[in-house]
Amino acid sequence: MAEPFPYPFPRPTALGIPEQIAGVHDDPLLPVVLPSGDEAVLLTRYRDVRQVLTDDRLSRNLSRPDAARISRNNSMFQDPRINPDPPEHTRVRSLVAKAFTATRVKKLEPQIHAIADELIDDMERTGGPVDLNEALAFPLPVRVICRLLGVPDEDVALFRHWTATFLSVSQFPAEEIKKSMADMSRYIAAHIEARRQDPGGDLVSAMIRAHDEEGRLSEYELQWWCRLLLLVGYETTATQLGGGVAMLLSHPDQLSLLREDPSLLPSAIEELLRWKIVGSSVSMLRYATDDIELENCTIKKGMSVIPAADCANQDPGQFPDPLSFDITRSENAHLTFSLGPHFCIGAALARAELRIATEALLNRFPTLRLAVPATDLKRIEGALLEGFTAIPVTW
Repeated sequence: MAEPFPYPFPRPTALGIPEQIAGVHDDPLLPVVLPSGDEAVLLTRYRDVRQVLTDDRLSRNLSRPDAARISRNNSMFQDPRINPDPPEHTRVRSLVAKAFTATRVKKLEPQIHAIADELIDDMERTGGPVDLNEALAFPLPVRVICRLLGVPDEDVALFRHWTATFLSVSQFPAEEIKKSMADMSRYIAAHIEARRQDPGGDLVSAMIRAHDEEGRLSEYELQWWCRLLLLVGYETTATQLGGGVAMLLSHPDQLSLLREDPSLLPSAIEELLRWKIVGSSVSMLRYATDDIELENCTIKKGMSVIPAADCANQDPGQFPDPLSFDITRSENAHLTFSLGPHFCIGAALARAELRIATEALLNRFPTLRLAVPATDLKRIEGALLEGFTAIPVTW
């Protein structure tokens, strides 16, 4: 029997699709080994991935002793005190989701525009080259999420290191991860108490009311969800934003199409999302609580399974010429935001930030370009999200 493939798959270049994905659809259930050394199976075909994402027999609760782990050093998503499956997950999610409705996001758009313009003003004053990560891609979404959660602007800088350690697979030692988690927990406890004494219209205040007045959240759930939203509510968008701009700049034919016809921006954002610039699908790790029959294979009870959106998004059975980056692609039902009960609640906010920031950046700098060859861009190693070490741009 062949050895399982290491997953995440290596990339030929920072913006390139891993070579394994091109032929992976021949095997609907591909054995893989995770960074922890644990084995799992990769579900590769679009139809199968879409099916299981709505199947309650595939659990997100990874606290079981026989469930695969993503990392040896970090027990992310394996908290035994939090059940990430319905109905417990649904109960809490319904509270949080109210802050991310299309209507609420629409009301946030003027703030997103203002923050983006302020950051781009700073870029213009500084002059190129600049690192797009530090100039725009990270500051924008972290400031938006912090305002949404009622975190003071002066505390925004604290979250960069905490986020990096929280999302570490092998990037940081266990001791540093533990220390950052403790620092973060103390901050969140203090933030919750401050909002309890001085409530506002932010999401944390609403969650405190759900705990104190309505009893719909335990104290631990309140702190856990605040931590999760504060830390991962922005890094995915930041990585997608910076990498998405780099992708456009490295495809001058597609960039020209977009500049000639700005109405293509929404479809360009969706094509960039299909490309899943944030990285692999290792965070979608699941556990089968029963046998699940699929069209060409069976997921056996007790299997650790990754419904791989990165593979599904490149399935030629769903997307014509999938390895072609095409911002005019009209049928683009990618699975980057997942599906079903775990569909990303921040999808509408992420799309708004990606659209507003990309449009503002391209409008301000008609000659925007990468300051290094695209092949020189590097990804961060050992992190759950495969972010970029830097994205130098000039104009």
